[in-house]
Amino acid sequence: MKRLCVYLGSSPGFDPLYRAAAADLGRTMAARGIDLVYGGGSVGLMGVIADAVLAAGGAVTGVIPRALAEREVEHRGLTELVLTTSMHERKAVMADRADGFVAIPGGIGTFEELFEAWTWAQLGDHAKPVALLNVAGFFDPLLAFLDNVVAAGFLKQVHRDLLIVADDIDGLFDRLAAYRAPRIAKWITDAER
Repeated sequence: MKRLCVYLGSSPGFDPLYRAAAADLGRTMAARGIDLVYGGGSVGLMGVIADAVLAAGGAVTGVIPRALAEREVEHRGLTELVLTTSMHERKAVMADRADGFVAIPGGIGTFEELFEAWTWAQLGDHAKPVALLNVAGFFDPLLAFLDNVVAAGFLKQVHRDLLIVADDIDGLFDRLAAYRAPRIAKWITDAER
């Protein structure tokens, strides 16, 4: 893995553990020679991870729509900043440039990007790992919800299992390194049509 797309908040959140995790993830990526691809902002956890990667000597590509560049305060010290015309283009550029996807705490934009990358994996549009770094149990309620979606018959376990979950950074990178895209059987069976 050479480039990792990280989805995370443009706000810092209330718990200082979120900032610490973003900084630790950034430093670890740089130490492992993994470049960061992210949303291009200088604020919140987005700024924290970008600054950490850069300070540790790593490369950072930010991708931000022109309309958000001013609102999210585009990061001007990046290795590369790509300005796009839309959110759709932003997500496509980020996905194209990344070898895998990780979400850490964030808001609805983080969730939307995570779920889209995960859906693309389910559909076989890519064979890249999609993961959550479950900082301080932040994603526990979401994981319980997803298990309920499986139990209710709206998500197959094989597709639920595509989402990697790790509670710490070393565990995350171990799981990413071990990832082998599963062969997913025809995802809609004849009986489900």
